[in-house]
Amino acid sequence: MQAQELTISNDKADLDIELVYTFLSQETPWAKGMPRETFERAIAGSMCFGGYVDGRQIAFARLITDEATFAYLCDVFVLPDYRGQGHASALMKRVFASPSLQGLRRIVLVTTDAHRVYEPHGFTGLATPERYMELHNPDVYKTA
Repeated sequence: MQAQELTISNDKADLDIELVYTFLSQETPWAKGMPRETFERAIAGSMCFGGYVDGRQIAFARLITDEATFAYLCDVFVLPDYRGQGHASALMKRVFASPSLQGLRRIVLVTTDAHRVYEPHGFTGLATPERYMELHNPDVYKTA
């Protein structure tokens, strides 16, 4: 199957907010059940990228960043019907080419099964995992 051309934008006005919210809150284990108000605050406080084929959003990535030293890449997805066509790789190339992300000391992400998507972009396992700590509340959306 021929890959359809992907257009990528970091303009939040271009986002199909309903599509992104529905996919994240219903289809992903990390955001399942996220309240809409939480999602909207997350979008407002983040750098967001949408991937579009024929004007329809099919991909998304979000970064929490100070745009100077650090970024956390999260909420990355490509809709199932568009996977395996190179769209995730194209999205990551565009994300990492963003002028706002140049010269950062560290970009991190958490993934359970998409290591192969991120490794070509320079991501590796933690060199010193013993330095990292977390405060994790996986059931936070159940109590919201």
